[in-house]
Amino acid sequence: MKNWCLALFLLLCIQQRNFLIQVEAQDGFVRTRGMRFMLNGSPYYANGFNAYWLMYVASDPSQRSKVSSAFQQASSHGLTVARTWAFSDGGYKPLQYAPGSYNEEMFKGLDFVISEARRYGIKLILSLANNYESFGGKKQYVNWARNQGQYLTSDDDFFRNPVVKGYYKNHIKTVLTRYNTITGITYKDDPTIMAWELMNEPRCTSDLSGRTIQAWITEMSSHVKSIDRNHLLEVGLEGFYGESSPQKKQYNPGFQLGTDFIANNQIPGIDFATVHSYPDQWLSSSNDQAQLSFLSNWLDTHIQDAQNILRKPLLLTEFGKSWKDPGYNTYERDILFNTVYDKIYSSARRGGAAAGGLFWQLLALGMDSLRDGYEIVLGESSSTTNVIAQQSHKLYQIRKMYVRLRNIEKLKRAREIRRAQWLTRNKGRNVGN
Repeated sequence: MKNWCLALFLLLCIQQRNFLIQVEAQDGFVRTRGMRFMLNGSPYYANGFNAYWLMYVASDPSQRSKVSSAFQQASSHGLTVARTWAFSDGGYKPLQYAPGSYNEEMFKGLDFVISEARRYGIKLILSLANNYESFGGKKQYVNWARNQGQYLTSDDDFFRNPVVKGYYKNHIKTVLTRYNTITGITYKDDPTIMAWELMNEPRCTSDLSGRTIQAWITEMSSHVKSIDRNHLLEVGLEGFYGESSPQKKQYNPGFQLGTDFIANNQIPGIDFATVHSYPDQWLSSSNDQAQLSFLSNWLDTHIQDAQNILRKPLLLTEFGKSWKDPGYNTYERDILFNTVYDKIYSSARRGGAAAGGLFWQLLALGMDSLRDGYEIVLGESSSTTNVIAQQSHKLYQIRKMYVRLRNIEKLKRAREIRRAQWLTRNKGRNVGN
């Protein structure tokens, strides 16, 4: 009975919004149409996870079974999207030794990650740089430029200095035009990749006006699109409001980062909006109830803005709760996951902008050294695993319903075409007695 009620509800939404079902190429690329992701002509919803470590681990062939195990477990629980790093700049086991100098073994690790994601039906969001020092980040880029005689006073010069921007543009081109040694497909032509991300959590605290980040996103999004028109692009934003909507700064967790959720995502080259949420970090002195209240308001506000202002899909690309938090228990983590998932599902079923969530982070068994407090090992905590799997099922049912409606529409069109052809053939003839 529930499924039929949902079907009726969706049908009413489609009628009210004049939803036009179009025939699209079955090429496997995720695209956008208005506030929806589309895959092969039908709306697409993402229940997924973060696993920043995939390339790093896969660069050692003896450890690749952990990548395969993570994808296999994720797929078996209905997870369809993974977000991971396509960067490692300088330092230990880098992807990029120095500007334009690349580690082939690390790149082969990323080749393997993409090939395994393809094997298990998982789409990838690949991030191209880091705001933080981990894996090099913008600090490493700035240091490379300093070593070439550039006078730079801040890591934020990553966003301003022409030499640094040139290094980063070259990295974009190198990754996007990489030929996968396993699949034989160039990255920019591979539908396994859902989207590129300009940077993990870009921040420019030296310019809280937001103008520096806005100019950088505009320039870099244009550069990405000049190379690759197949894939979607997003910024990597956490969702902080800025100067373009001062009345909304009240929803920020008490600080600004030089980014602007509204203005940054209105840039034409940006295909969808992202938001992160870590109330246990951002409001660490508050109790669980206050943190959940913040999370609920944070998501409601961003979903409404994506729907009413941006008119683009929204993904919650990072969220979680750490077992290192004081007074932690699994029940509280499950409540947080359910809060996130309920917001996404409620929006998705009524045709809204929220299209999925990616928890931080998934690990396979035997990866204890990468535990950070937020890790999820599917099957290790049965209650959280069940919450994740239930969300996968619910989003799958919405997509399945749209596929059915699309097939009905295609059948109806085919009948109309056949009838028109029959009438044309029999025009002027006496039909019947």
